[in-house]
Amino acid sequence: MNRMAIGAPVLVLKEGTQRVHGREAMRNNIFAARVLAEVLKSSLGPRGLDKMLVDSFGDVTITNDGATILKEMEIQHPAAKLLVEVAKAQDAEVGDGTTSAVVLAGTLLDRAENLLDQNIHPTTIMDGYKNALDYALQELEKIAVKIDVEDRNMLKRVAATSLHSKYVGSGPTMEKLTEIAVDAVLRIAEKKSDGTYEVKIDNIKIEKKKGGSLLDTRLVEGIVLDKEVVHPGMPRRVENAYIVLLDAPLEVEKPEITAKINITSPEQIKAFLEEEAKLLKEIVDRIYEVAVKRMEVDGVRDAGIVVITQKGIDEVAQHFLAKKKILAVRRVKRSDMEKLEYATGGKIVSSVRDLKPEDLGYAKLVEERKVGNDKMVFIEGCPNPKAVTILVRGANDMILDEAERSLNDALHVLRNVLRKPMIVAGGGAPEVELALKLRKYAESLGGKEQLAVEAFADALEEIPMILAESAGLDALQALMDLRKYHADGKIHAGIDVLGGEVHEDLLELNIIDPLLVKEQVLKSATEAAITILKIDDVIAAAPKLETKKGKGGGPEE
Repeated sequence: MNRMAIGAPVLVLKEGTQRVHGREAMRNNIFAARVLAEVLKSSLGPRGLDKMLVDSFGDVTITNDGATILKEMEIQHPAAKLLVEVAKAQDAEVGDGTTSAVVLAGTLLDRAENLLDQNIHPTTIMDGYKNALDYALQELEKIAVKIDVEDRNMLKRVAATSLHSKYVGSGPTMEKLTEIAVDAVLRIAEKKSDGTYEVKIDNIKIEKKKGGSLLDTRLVEGIVLDKEVVHPGMPRRVENAYIVLLDAPLEVEKPEITAKINITSPEQIKAFLEEEAKLLKEIVDRIYEVAVKRMEVDGVRDAGIVVITQKGIDEVAQHFLAKKKILAVRRVKRSDMEKLEYATGGKIVSSVRDLKPEDLGYAKLVEERKVGNDKMVFIEGCPNPKAVTILVRGANDMILDEAERSLNDALHVLRNVLRKPMIVAGGGAPEVELALKLRKYAESLGGKEQLAVEAFADALEEIPMILAESAGLDALQALMDLRKYHADGKIHAGIDVLGGEVHEDLLELNIIDPLLVKEQVLKSATEAAITILKIDDVIAAAPKLETKKGKGGGPEE
């Protein structure tokens, strides 16, 4: 009998696997991306609204920061997850513009769907989008304005634009945080040979402490450790401090293999403990001697010694340190130890035996202070503080978290400007200008690719329309006004959201974005849209069933 005639089912994929392909798969993916963009839309700009996110444990996060919203949302759809990755990449690269990137990606896909309905092939749309992106990046560079990064006021204007769209974005609080962000970045910025600056944001530590208000937030030119001095007999304040940074415990080392010690008399216990104490005393004496040698080299008499270690400190060692009037802090995070290296000029040593006088760091003052209900150790007055701390105060955890996110965005924006000292106007101005240029460029193209470039231009105009809506303006009318301004050559005309009007020059109003952020928004959004348009088949494995034990001991159905 002919086997082929039986018509037996051929199982290529595992049972329970779902497959969606062709146009339907594309529609599903585009729909998921649009829904995500729709969620974030209302958070865009200075009048953006907040989202309250409640996780599975009942913890609440209130924010309008795009990256945070996407991280906290438990997203299931694979295409929507792609957009989350885009937002994370945007955040990692430039630290700002996440909401814009996701909204633009969603809008690009929405416009692409209209073209798919006209039977235009996805490859044509993708080529058009790539062309449009390349052309838009060239034009963006032309409309950008070069700035002097030595001009402190200009840096404040850039940071203020970033903070405007956040919870802290008004009044004296915003002014205070702007000042702090600019001071912190300038303190750690290192000038390179080409005139630009290298800013390692990791060297700015943000330490949060409940209590007081956001106006009590301050910049500490040094490092603040959320730790307390280990022993009550130690000094709480050390001036002219020589600092020993250790990545080693001040304890007697335990044998690596399990060892048993048989003790047959009390004298043996006493001898054992005395030997342990002797070893610890030798370690403390070694630290003291090295510090004294360094003081002699520097010709300093009235100085103190501070020991900061990543590991533990034995109680006996604490006692010997206290007797020598040495202030000690233990179990400090590795990241804080590295910041202390930068700030104090010291070197982390992994063994006290290897400690040399030149390894010690220096600070004018090391002091334990009470902040709120907790004690913290302040290390201030470092000779060349290439690491600083922003101590954020606030009434509750939610305000502290939002202030930290706001400061992070402001610091990243300042870093971007110092890295590439060029700016564009905010408020949707560059988007409208690029849309105008892209439409002219589309006319020079032949074929269906022209439609894709026009769709890209339409998508860009969605940003000013959202801003106009959030400002309470008639979005369509605002867009028409903007097009007219830009047609007349006013390239910085945009939406003044806080003023609730269309303004002909947003640079005058200090509504500024770094060029680097805008470029990254365009790149991230276009790449995300192209990635999703490329997918024409979604093959999803069957979800794993959680097996629970039934009454009979076997898995329940």
